Amino acid sequence: MHLLLAPLLALAQFPPPVEYSNILKSPINENITIAYKTPPAGTCTTAFSTQKQFTGYIGLPPFTLQPIQQNYSINTFFWFTEARQNPETAPLTIWINGGPGSSSMIGMFAENGPCEVVLMADGTYGTQARMWGWDRSSNVLFIDQPAQVGLSYDTLTNASLDLVKGTYQPPSPAPEGYPPYVWLNGTFSSNNPNFTSNTTDISARAAWHFLQSFLSAFPQYNPGAHPNSTNVSTTGINLFAESYGGIYGPTFANYFEEQNSKRENGTIPKNSTLEIKLTSLGIVNGMIDVLIQDYYYATMAYNNTFGIQAISQTDELNTIEAYNSKCASAILQCRQVAGQVDPEGEGDEQQANSACQAATYACNSLMMPFQGSGLNVYDIRVKNPSPDPPQAFLEYLNTESVQKAIGARVNYTSSNRAVQAAFINTGDSVRGGQVEDIANLLRAGVRVSLMYGDADYICNWMGGEAASFAVAAALSDFPSNGLSSSYLSGWNQAGYADIVVNSSYVGGAVRQFGNFSFSRIYDAGHMVPYYQPETAFTVFTRIIDGTDLSTGEAINLSNFTSSGPMNATHVNAATFKQPAPTCWIRDVADTCSIDQLKHMLLEDGMVAAGVYYSNSKQYNAPSSTVTAGKPGTPVARSSTSLSSSGSGSSSSRSTVALTGVFTATATPSPTQGAATERVTIAKWIQNLLALVAVMVIM
Repeated sequence: MHLLLAPLLALAQFPPPVEYSNILKSPINENITIAYKTPPAGTCTTAFSTQKQFTGYIGLPPFTLQPIQQNYSINTFFWFTEARQNPETAPLTIWINGGPGSSSMIGMFAENGPCEVVLMADGTYGTQARMWGWDRSSNVLFIDQPAQVGLSYDTLTNASLDLVKGTYQPPSPAPEGYPPYVWLNGTFSSNNPNFTSNTTDISARAAWHFLQSFLSAFPQYNPGAHPNSTNVSTTGINLFAESYGGIYGPTFANYFEEQNSKRENGTIPKNSTLEIKLTSLGIVNGMIDVLIQDYYYATMAYNNTFGIQAISQTDELNTIEAYNSKCASAILQCRQVAGQVDPEGEGDEQQANSACQAATYACNSLMMPFQGSGLNVYDIRVKNPSPDPPQAFLEYLNTESVQKAIGARVNYTSSNRAVQAAFINTGDSVRGGQVEDIANLLRAGVRVSLMYGDADYICNWMGGEAASFAVAAALSDFPSNGLSSSYLSGWNQAGYADIVVNSSYVGGAVRQFGNFSFSRIYDAGHMVPYYQPETAFTVFTRIIDGTDLSTGEAINLSNFTSSGPMNATHVNAATFKQPAPTCWIRDVADTCSIDQLKHMLLEDGMVAAGVYYSNSKQYNAPSSTVTAGKPGTPVARSSTSLSSSGSGSSSSRSTVALTGVFTATATPSPTQGAATERVTIAKWIQNLLALVAVMVIM
């Protein structure tokens, strides 16, 4: 049986004609264009209707990045949302996902953005405000980078996308016997790996030019701009990056600091550029240095805190041996060669590219024993394919009304293989330098915080913790302001303190010394804000506020040291149940089982709202009570707070504040349950949630 439900038919379309309310030249560089608009209400439902949003593109013409050989255009998509309170004085946070080649719309819609996508009663998708979105305490800017990632592009190219193979070809009908719903005709990037960044250093240059233009076009959100004045001073920005962002984040931040120095010494003009000075850098389950972190693939697979032995002890020992004999030596060879012939990371020296690509392959092989277990690399508690996070936003961002609402020029894809190939070809991931970059940032007074979910394998917390000690070791001669101890000795002496998330829950453990911190987040996979939204938000806000990450209390970071055990020894409860997979046709490779793919190619089963079902009995109609916003059709919501009925009583009521962050006065004892479920604001009402965090209104 083959059944294709109507809502899907509207998704496989070319983007509609684009209209922007504002098209201007960058005040910093007239060759750079800025085109943006305000999405209609309901496109991304926010907690308050007063929150402004802007979506659009900043276009860098070829050769903007000179002396880099950039012979292609860079059109970078952005989505900006105001903070829920006082956006004119709120901090600015930039979020970038990793990959390389992963879209930051993943972060926006599946992790920490102001809204999330839900299935409505009519079988189509809409948006609801996210309770623990990071707009709760900051203006937030999501950027799809580098060129060709997500909604960003180099050259608009019509093509056919084979969703099963993940390949592109010139526009054509689906091959005979091929399900039509896995063959999409649309407009995409060129998918040419030569027309994008192939190293993080090049991406950093593009990001600097992007921010120069964005902040000059939106001075009202520039934290360094004085109110009611055209004078611009230091820009205080928070940069948060995930996964490959462990490489992106430190490199970008260090490049921004280098550009600041060049402005001061006259190397680049001071009167036509902006200082981009970070307040804080946050790294979420980041791969900072493979030389340090890859060693822990064996340990995490065999001796983790969940008691899951994904590999045998023999495999563990063999993996450690392979790391020592093949991976580590290849990385050192790569770094020696690259340091000699390509110190600026321009990716155009074949000798360096070959050595570093070889190291990449040697180290990637360390994961093979774990992959043989069938467990998910992003969450060791579940088997492949994992249904988390839901991919509904893939469907939503490809609907005609949404593409028109945000001014999208290309069909949306969450991952780009051409970009990934470009980075692999230069061996970018193993070239290193990020530990030194973080050390330099700490020397410059930037707060740096590492946040790791402890169920992640691919960028696991054990390796992240080891990277934190490497950073401290790089600062053996540098004391925290006001402290006699160097970061090396002070970090080794700091203990792990509980991360008190609310009045009943401890969400993790944190080591904090001076401006540096490392947090282990309990029961969270690779994408921490998705798995533990309240904990992630709480830690995020304490980072950007410069408070004690354990309690949220005001502290003097120049002389602060956390207290507690020297090791994070928490043992996770093995109570997680295997969820049923959800086969999303726009993400076949990662979400569909082999059996589902087999039936799909035979054109058995059915597709509804972008999800494939092997038979109609598996399909459950959406709830008739779900309400959500759509472009131009906002959903009704409160302007101040939420009220919901208490558990077991229709008359009891509790008010959930939509702003504020918890400040602890004591540690819960005993620790109860787990962090707040992944819920939208509407679900808080629907599920009659009784447990409410005590809030300190900001």
